[in-house]
Amino acid sequence: MKKILNLAAFAALASHFAVAPAAAADTIQVFKFYCAQCHGLEGKGDGPNVTKDFPVSPRNFTDAKEMDKLSDADIKNVILDGGPAMSKSPMMPPWGKTLTAEQVDGLIMHLRQLCNCKGKQG
Repeated sequence: MKKILNLAAFAALASHFAVAPAAAADTIQVFKFYCAQCHGLEGKGDGPNVTKDFPVSPRNFTDAKEMDKLSDADIKNVILDGGPAMSKSPMMPPWGKTLTAEQVDGLIMHLRQLCNCKGKQG
């Protein structure tokens, strides 16, 4: 039931930004496939790849205080160019040659839903 509510909430948010519901569903699938392995299905940084000997702690996208420090452009840069783009771990791979611009924009909106924050402006 929680997954349905999250998808419904994301679809409502997406409609506010004029994103089709199908794109919202695609974003959830993109997040599950590319991000959840480390960041977890709920974005808490506790994905199945994160073990006690994992060399870094993946970002917790539900931490509004930390996520508010990032602009959408910051998030986009990390998605496209990987962790080193923001002086973070190279364990965060670059997805710029894998994801479309629409998928990246959808992921940014999804992360903003997870943190329930708007982020640093400008």
